[in-house]
Amino acid sequence: MDALDASKKGVKMMICRKRLVEWFFGLMLIAFLAACASTSTQSSTGEFIDDSVITTKIKALLAADNLLKSFQVGVETYKGTVQLSGFVGSKEAVQKAEQIARSVQGVKAVRNDLIVK
Repeated sequence: MDALDASKKGVKMMICRKRLVEWFFGLMLIAFLAACASTSTQSSTGEFIDDSVITTKIKALLAADNLLKSFQVGVETYKGTVQLSGFVGSKEAVQKAEQIARSVQGVKAVRNDLIVK
C-alpha cells in the first residue's frame, strides 16, 4: 500500500502544480490586459493605433490638397480628437484644413490651432 499511497500523493502534487500554473498564467493575462487598457491620461493600444491611422490619413489628405500642400500643418490625434497646428496663408486654408480633418472617419472632434501668417 505504500506504493499506492505514494502514487496518489504524486498525482495530487501534479494537480496542485497544474492549478498553480493555471493561476499564474491567469494572473499574467489579467495584468497584460490591464496594461493595455486606457486611462484618462493614456490611450490604450487600440486607441493609439486608431489615432495613428487618423493622423496619417489627415496628413495625406492635407498634402494632396492644392491649397494646403505648400504649408506645414502639424496633426496630432488623441482618443479621436485631432489638433491642427502651424501657420497657413489664409483664413480659407484654416477652414479647408479643418474640413479635411473632420471628413476622416473616426474623428470625434477637431481643435484648430492654425494661425494665418
